[in-house]
Formats: sequence, C-alpha cells, structure tokens
Amino acid sequence: MRPRIAIPIPHSEAEYARRALVQYEDAIRGAGGDPVVILLDWSNQKIAQAAKSCDAVLLPGSKADIDPEKYDAKRDPHTAAADPARDNVDELLLQDAYNMRKPILGICYGLQALNVWRSGTLRQHLETGVNHSAGREVPRAHSVEIEHGTQLAGIVAPVREFASLMADTPRCSPEISLAVNSSHHQAAEVVGDGLRVAALSEKDNVIEALEGTDPDHFVVAVQWHPERSVSDDEPSRAIFQTFVQAAQHRHDQPRTAAPDFESLSKSRG
Repeated sequence: MRPRIAIPIPHSEAEYARRALVQYEDAIRGAGGDPVVILLDWSNQKIAQAAKSCDAVLLPGSKADIDPEKYDAKRDPHTAAADPARDNVDELLLQDAYNMRKPILGICYGLQALNVWRSGTLRQHLETGVNHSAGREVPRAHSVEIEHGTQLAGIVAPVREFASLMADTPRCSPEISLAVNSSHHQAAEVVGDGLRVAALSEKDNVIEALEGTDPDHFVVAVQWHPERSVSDDEPSRAIFQTFVQAAQHRHDQPRTAAPDFESLSKSRG
C-alpha cells in the first residue's frame, strides 16, 4: 500500500490554494505516495483523525506570513497578514508527526512554520542584494550551499546530474552547490530546538534549509520550491522520493528505527 501524506491546504484564499495545491499533490503522487488534503476549516478532532491515518506530513508554501507574536517579535511593515486557520492545522500536524515520529517535509512557509513551532525565530524581510522573491517564472534564482554530512546532502548528492550542478565548485569544497528557484521574503533566523542548518544561500548566508538533529526521524525543510521543478530537476525529484520512501518505511514498519536516508537516496541511482 502506498504511504499517505497529509498536506494542509496552502492558504485560506481558495484561488491561491487551488493553484498551489495541485503541484504538491502531483509531486507526491509522482514519488509514489498518496496525498491526503487537510482542509483548514475542519474541526481539530477531524484534523486529528485524518492525521492519524497518515504516514507523513508535508507543509507547503503559503502567501501568508507567520504572526510575529508567535516568536515574540514586533511586526515589520513588510510582513503579510497571518493565516490562523493554516497555522492551526500546521501545529496539529507537527504535534502528531513529532509524537509519532512521522517524516516531515517543509517547503518555504512550511520551513518557517516548523522553525517557529520549534521555538525558532524569523527574519521578517530580506534585503540582501539576492533576489529571494524572484518568483515561479525564474527556475534558477540563485545558488545554495548544502553542507556535507547532512541528510539533505545525502538526498541530493547521489543524483546522476549532480556533476553539472557543481561544475564551478571545487571538488574539495566542504559544501554542495545547488541552483534553486526562490519565492520568499522571510527566512529562519534563530534556529529552533532540535533543528540545524542544512543549507545557506551562497552570496548572503540566508538560511535555505533546516533539518532535524535526530538521525532516526526524517525532518527536512527547504526554503525553495522543489514541487515546481520535479519534472526537469533531479535534486527536486530526489527530495520527494526520499521523503515518500521514509513515509513508506514508517507505514510498513512503524515501530522500527528510521532507515539511513543517504542509503535510500543511493538506491535510486
């Protein structure tokens, strides 16, 4: 049986949500999972029941910004309105995923939600000289450096096209260079409990990926949007494939330790 992946509706605005959601659903199906859409107007009880039936959680992007009060900060004038209904669903799904050690993949706003839920903070507006708000029309907005020894490095490094992605990077470099899209104006600042930095923007050191510090619990979050590029980008596909493989492992053997995610990545090649 294919693993079931809980995905909250990205935003309370129906048109934005409809347009955004389909890409996440397609990426999960393409990687071998079954998306389970969690509506934002469900009762907490119904959300909990749906979460119980799922093997993993994907937190998607959103046009909202997290309320700065959640991390004890004064609101910046650039900070967009919060979406309390989305926040409520995210928090319930995260609580279930951590309690039950279900794999978690956060994307853009999902990374920020994860970090704040783990008691981290956010930079409310980026003005660094790098265009982090390039948008979906720019497939390669800038490059990020992924540190060796991280789960994320184990996911993207084995893909066959990797050599072309790091053509300008010395082989002895301690980081892996990856070109990514970018559609955000906020980023993690203080890293939350049980998380660590997995990637930074090359030119301005903005945090571009976080992951859990527990090697037996798959928790990976990226600031870019791999769901937009799964059709033509191997690292993007690898992120979803490894996430769904971790969910499949939990579905098949829910009481065992999680697999070695780098080994899972290599098994695809």
